Amino acid sequence: MVRKLKNIELNRLTVDEYKTTNKLNVVVVLDNIRSLHNVGSVFRTTDAFALEAVYLCGITGKPPHKEITKTALGSDISVDWKHFPDTMEAIAELKQQGYTIAGLEQTEGSTLLNEWEIQPNEKIALIAGSEVDGVSQEVVNACDVLVEIPQHGTKHSLNVSVATAVALWHIVEALRN
Repeated sequence: MVRKLKNIELNRLTVDEYKTTNKLNVVVVLDNIRSLHNVGSVFRTTDAFALEAVYLCGITGKPPHKEITKTALGSDISVDWKHFPDTMEAIAELKQQGYTIAGLEQTEGSTLLNEWEIQPNEKIALIAGSEVDGVSQEVVNACDVLVEIPQHGTKHSLNVSVATAVALWHIVEALRN
């Protein structure tokens, strides 16, 4: 029988330790996400992969909020975040800082996630869009690369927090190897 590890055996960082640890140069940009549970889930994934920050744009909810905290489980405290009234403002700041702007969206000519070649030390801003409309067309037009997750079932999309986690896993694997 295999024994599950207890939380104390996982050797996780404290919030203070996390704040000072080196992070991957990856920023998650949420473009008008309605569900606060999805926002909290993205915070949790960002913490798990030790990424730089989450940028909350437009109507996307921001901490402190009980519905974000419920899903984030404290990662809304550990992860740095910024709010922008408009996603284009976040993109302008990130482009100025040398980030590759990657939209997670199904578009003409989009690159399949598993075929996206990420360069070592590349700074990436991954943009995930609203649960209903996805990444806005204006934001799609501003992206350097558009990536989509290959899917083989009947549905045309994944939940935004799940899709973000899948894409971030690919990015993290590419940057850490």
